[in-house]
Amino acid sequence: MSAQTALSVLEHVPELRHGVVRRQVRELVADKIASLIAAGILQVNDTLPSERHLAIALQVSRETVRGAMQILAGRGIIGISHGARTRVLSADVGPVTSGLHEPRIINRYDIEAIHAARLLVERPVVADAARRIDAATLTMLESSLEAQREALGDPVRFLICDREFHVAIYRACGNDLLADFVIDLYLYAMPHRRKAVSQPGAIALSCQDHAAILAGLRAHDPEAVVAAFGIHLDRIYATTRSILEEEKAGADA
Repeated sequence: MSAQTALSVLEHVPELRHGVVRRQVRELVADKIASLIAAGILQVNDTLPSERHLAIALQVSRETVRGAMQILAGRGIIGISHGARTRVLSADVGPVTSGLHEPRIINRYDIEAIHAARLLVERPVVADAARRIDAATLTMLESSLEAQREALGDPVRFLICDREFHVAIYRACGNDLLADFVIDLYLYAMPHRRKAVSQPGAIALSCQDHAAILAGLRAHDPEAVVAAFGIHLDRIYATTRSILEEEKAGADA
C-alpha cells in the first residue's frame, strides 16, 4: 500500500485519524520540552512545572503533556515518580532544532554580535508580524501573557511562556526562514537569561514590555511593535550582559 493510499484510508476512519494526530502532538510537545532542556531553560535536577502549568504554557491539553513526558521518561531524559515532582535527569536530548540550528550553537558568538543581529533582523520580522498576525495568534498571545503574569515568582515557568510568546510572533511574519533565524538569536545564552529573570522585578518588567508589544500587534501597527520590541531587546541585552560580566568577574577573581 502506498503512503497516499494509507492516508486516504485514515481520512475515512476518524477514530484512527484522531489517534495518529494525538500521538503526533505528544511527540511534538516532547520535542518542545527537549528543546527547553537543550537551550538551558530547563536544567538537570530541575523539577518541571506541573502538568497543568505546562499545558497552559504550551497551550495544549494536560493529557498531551502527560503523553509527552512519558516519551521523555522512556528516553531517560526526565524521571517520573509517584508522590514527587517530575525532574530533569539528563541534558543529553540528542539533536534538537528550535530554529535553524541546535540551541547551543548560537552561544559560540559574543553578546555584542547577537544584540546587533537582533536589532537588524528582529525588528523587520516583528513589523511584518504586525501586518500579518491573525486573530487566533492574538488570542494565543493574550493567553500567554496571562500565564506569564501568573508566573512572577517562577523564572523557569515564565521563560517557557516567554519562548512560546516570542516564537508565535516570529512565526506570524510569514517567512519561516527569517523566523527560524530569529528564534536562534532569541535562544542565545538562555542559562544566563534564566539568572537575569530571577532578579527581583525582572519578570514584571518583561510582562510590561510584552503588554506593549501585544497592544501594537492588536492594532496592526508595525511602528508601535518595532518601538516596543526595541525597548524589550535593549532590556534583554542589558540584563544578560550584566550576568555575563558578573560571572566573568567571579571567574577572574
